[in-house]
Amino acid sequence: MSDLHANKFSLSGFFNNPSYRRLVLLDEGLIEDAMAELEVDGDLAAGLLAGFIKDEVSKVGVKKLVLGLSGGIDSALSAFLAARAMGPENVTGVIMPYRLSNPQSEADARAVAEKSNIRIEIVDISPQVDAYFERFPDADNLRRGNKMARERMTILYDHSAMLGALVVGTSNKTELLLGYGTLFGDMASAVNPIGDLFKTQVRQLSRHVGVPAQVVEKAPSADLWVGQTDEQELGYTYEVADAVLYRMIDCRYTREELLGEGFPPELVDGIQRLVQRSQYKRRLPLIAKLSQRTIDRDFRYARDWGL
Repeated sequence: MSDLHANKFSLSGFFNNPSYRRLVLLDEGLIEDAMAELEVDGDLAAGLLAGFIKDEVSKVGVKKLVLGLSGGIDSALSAFLAARAMGPENVTGVIMPYRLSNPQSEADARAVAEKSNIRIEIVDISPQVDAYFERFPDADNLRRGNKMARERMTILYDHSAMLGALVVGTSNKTELLLGYGTLFGDMASAVNPIGDLFKTQVRQLSRHVGVPAQVVEKAPSADLWVGQTDEQELGYTYEVADAVLYRMIDCRYTREELLGEGFPPELVDGIQRLVQRSQYKRRLPLIAKLSQRTIDRDFRYARDWGL
């Protein structure tokens, strides 16, 4: 890849095969089998995830949470879970539009805040983003998308300091496995309640907890340009991605077993390549070892050590 911090705006470059110019379709039976196995118990999952948030926040002695509200389903579910965990009065959703953002995204974010009863703040990122790219007018969508994602996260961490709040993550398991996010941008957080939910499970749980229907049903989009959708960028639907990833990662299927199930080799190999090439995003930065106890290898303690 041209950018080691590539985000969701560059992943389609992995699929230069003509078969990926349109969405990959699979046998309905494969999808149905996977979706049945990925069905979640809504009451149990929501309770566990809210409990996780409350436990992790309480450990560090704070009561407040802050997260970015994009108008999408992932941040919506995180907001609902955060409100359930700490009470909506202790949760702030920051809406951070850019001048080219779809106005519907802000409207949907406001609907999420109203339904979950959390506080909101609006911070337009256009001035600082445009000021930066005045120096680099030839920057492509990849650079612009990464910059916006990181700009939004700096705003969230500034609000974290201002409010005495922890930043809640909004990246789901599908995105994390595919590397479909920006390192130190939307992938950053203090706690992430939805990182072990595949995208299709996020939809299930969102319906269960009461996320507004227009948010649950709309096509997932990073909202960088008009008409952009996640699934067109990926080259396949989230149902297809989750069907492969669930068997590949959770069930530990080999390539041969996946092909035997009926998954196309180009799809299996493409997803495997994305998972492998994005592994660095799921690990702390490497530290060169010189001493007897190096922080990322030998000096290893639980996150809440000493708290």
